[in-house]
Amino acid sequence: MGIEILLKRDAEWLKGEGPDARIVVSSRARLARNLRGLAFPGRADAETRIRARGDVEKAVEGSRLMQGSISVRLDEIGELDRQFLVERHLCSREHARGDEGTVLVIGDQEIMSIMVNEEDHLRLQTLRSGFQLKAALEEISRLDDDLEERLDYAFLPTVGYLTSCPTNVGTGLRASVMLHLPGLVIANQITQVLQAVAKLGLAVRGMYGEGTEASGNLFQISNQATLGKTEAGIVDEIEKVIAQIVEHEKKAQQALFKRSRKALEDRVYRAYGLLGSARIITSKEAIELLSALKLGLDFRLVALDLGTINELFIVTQPAHLQKLAGKELKPEERDIFRADLIRSRLESGRRGGDPGPPAPGANTE
Repeated sequence: MGIEILLKRDAEWLKGEGPDARIVVSSRARLARNLRGLAFPGRADAETRIRARGDVEKAVEGSRLMQGSISVRLDEIGELDRQFLVERHLCSREHARGDEGTVLVIGDQEIMSIMVNEEDHLRLQTLRSGFQLKAALEEISRLDDDLEERLDYAFLPTVGYLTSCPTNVGTGLRASVMLHLPGLVIANQITQVLQAVAKLGLAVRGMYGEGTEASGNLFQISNQATLGKTEAGIVDEIEKVIAQIVEHEKKAQQALFKRSRKALEDRVYRAYGLLGSARIITSKEAIELLSALKLGLDFRLVALDLGTINELFIVTQPAHLQKLAGKELKPEERDIFRADLIRSRLESGRRGGDPGPPAPGANTE
């Protein structure tokens, strides 16, 4: 079964469901684990990495939680397919290098996945739509317990789980959320908020994690250290911070609507008009316009499905476009195909056949 099946089924985390889903796009819990007696992937030779791959694949086959999963050996697929998996938030850019012995196991609806031989032997991941960190942790903990029955993890009672990076030692947990914060950005409050988050020991990254800049007003916030903390404690700390950010974003949006309603409507309707009629559109332009359209949903300025907009953030990326087209595309060809795709998805994503934004000059008071 090839990865093309991912284009034909819905990813749960893109559905736009769950608590505060309009602001919190997704919640993720990731556990780093290594196998006892084997060198970490970064220092292991090919034979050791292949041995680790075999041990993990055998353990996954016996896991009831990963039944029906797809297993992709990254060292056996092309660069385009690997980039496609990165864009889908299923593997990291480091894992996508496709070094010998790298495998990605993808569960049903892309809720759970396992990176094998990335920075650690295993990176277990759960992705959920909306603000659901506790649920994500509970799910990944069940998978962790299930695999630990068949795998011997590197663990010391005095320290916890041993990992390649010292910041992951202990629980090995990295909990994160992806937030859409246009209100704070437009109100010029985002720098102050992110500086406060950094002082609390949390990391702020762009849409695709470490090494990426924020675009489309999308930010990832996660813990940086795990040593000396419990998994529940880490999630509680992050949840408290995220809850405050969500409230700040809501207040910023409400103030924006009261103070500059016409300017807000103009921003949203211009984005809708461009996305719905453009014949050529770049990736950068698309993500910024989609952000404005997503903001419009909060004020019922457009009647679109939230899941449709979330999905467009992903499927308009270069590798996704080429997979959907079934061939490699030059940059200018991608810009044309992207515009065609957006127009089609917006048309099908309207709820109840709603005609979209009101016509110019219509009374919206």
